[in-house]
Amino acid sequence: MSAVSPRVSSRLPVFPWDKLEPYRATAAAHPDGIVDLSIGTPVDPVPALIQRALTGAADSPGYPTVWGTAELRDALTGWVERRLGARGVAHTNVLPVVGSKELVAWLPTQLGLGAGDKVAFPRLAYPTYEVGARLCGAEPVPYTDPTELDPAGLRLLWLNSPSNPTGAVLPREELARVVAWARAHDVLVVSDECYLELGWEAEPSSVLHPDVCGGTYEGVVAVHSLSKRSNLAGYRAAFAAGDADVLGELLRIRKHGGMMTPAPVQAATVAALGDDTHVREQRQRYAARRTALRGALEAHGFRIDHSEASLYLWSTRDEPCWDTVAHLAGLGILVAPGDFYGPAGERHVRVALTATDERVGAAVKRLG
Repeated sequence: MSAVSPRVSSRLPVFPWDKLEPYRATAAAHPDGIVDLSIGTPVDPVPALIQRALTGAADSPGYPTVWGTAELRDALTGWVERRLGARGVAHTNVLPVVGSKELVAWLPTQLGLGAGDKVAFPRLAYPTYEVGARLCGAEPVPYTDPTELDPAGLRLLWLNSPSNPTGAVLPREELARVVAWARAHDVLVVSDECYLELGWEAEPSSVLHPDVCGGTYEGVVAVHSLSKRSNLAGYRAAFAAGDADVLGELLRIRKHGGMMTPAPVQAATVAALGDDTHVREQRQRYAARRTALRGALEAHGFRIDHSEASLYLWSTRDEPCWDTVAHLAGLGILVAPGDFYGPAGERHVRVALTATDERVGAAVKRLG
């Protein structure tokens, strides 16, 4: 083990959340307890119809299939067409995965990328895009405008709209421009769209929309998760949709690797994607928390940038982000420093909406 671990650790960045522990301790010492707004993990109950579907499939002694049941694939294709506006989506255009973070981290490896290849991602981004590149030995390349990248050696281009951490939304015209550029240079576009159903001041679009991809899925894949829209982070329910050749290759690889979504989770996913009521109800909860937190932060002297979608408020007091983290920790409020998401975030913090109404109310009171 000792002969392997130094090589592994040398190619990966320090796990960022470990650096937040002293501030967590400070916030936890508040007389009324910590208000943890640092991680976007759901806190509201799993909808009852999803729980019933899960338990109804609990007697599943056999191995599930990597591609999922026909019912699951029907649910995936139907949702992609109904919700994303895609057309002519076949079973070959969808693939269930064991949570979207797993796919983000291991996609470059599963695509066969390695030394000499480049993986590009937004300069302010979820850290796992960079981790996925490093795991396979590819070169991670942060960008501001992907169409200004040198395409030589570029194999994979990540998009993320709505953005984590900023909540920014790429307009449909911008998505189409990037897809056209990537196709011209034979670069695979993978769009992380996990927050697409949480638009507030903008309506997010998918790369699978015909106005973006031109009605063909060649060279484009969208990644979706049920963690946020259905409170299923604990279920690890997610899927990819798009280019049938790319997903077919991933299916073959994942069969060899045994990357199977558990059968009860497949059944739960079918139920979740077939019901829009619980999604609307959850949106209403987040909208109320967003309004309360945004008003309190702005009254406390913060400026909120972007944040037109997703589950975060990209907030700044025009000071180093760790000073802001320390200030809020002193109030018993824990947030994520912006530099977790790249050097460009060094003067912002990410404030999550994922706390109970009671804890959000406590934060609003302390900020006031």
